Amino acid sequence: MDTVINPLSSADEHDWRRLWTGYLEFYETAVPEDVYQTTFARLCDPDHPRQNGLIARQDGRAVGLVHYIFHPHNWRVEDVCYLQDLYADPDVRGTGVGRKLIEAVYAAADANGTPSVYWMTQDFNETARRLYDRIATLTPFIKYQR
Repeated sequence: MDTVINPLSSADEHDWRRLWTGYLEFYETAVPEDVYQTTFARLCDPDHPRQNGLIARQDGRAVGLVHYIFHPHNWRVEDVCYLQDLYADPDVRGTGVGRKLIEAVYAAADANGTPSVYWMTQDFNETARRLYDRIATLTPFIKYQR
């Protein structure tokens, strides 16, 4: 099955909401409506070029999404890219959707002159980690948060 990856557009809001809700539910969290509205607006706004989103479709049906953010880094001259959210519908996992979304972020980072792409996942996310172990390097860093 062919997977087509495109930048998010305002026409994608319904599909994006469904997919992002699935992502948030996987991580047992939720966000208020104003966060949905603000995030989607930023992801589609050319005045926010550092914050980006892509949507994956198979046979016209939205099946996955990824959000990524370019930002400065004190150890580099060029920006780095934070892949913040990655999600594929459960019924298409294992079909290459996640890999294609990550590769699309890699391509966007390369086009932006951004050699480093990084992300985090929970240690129990074994299915996703099998993919990540094939296409990236696991680092020894531990996340702390206020």
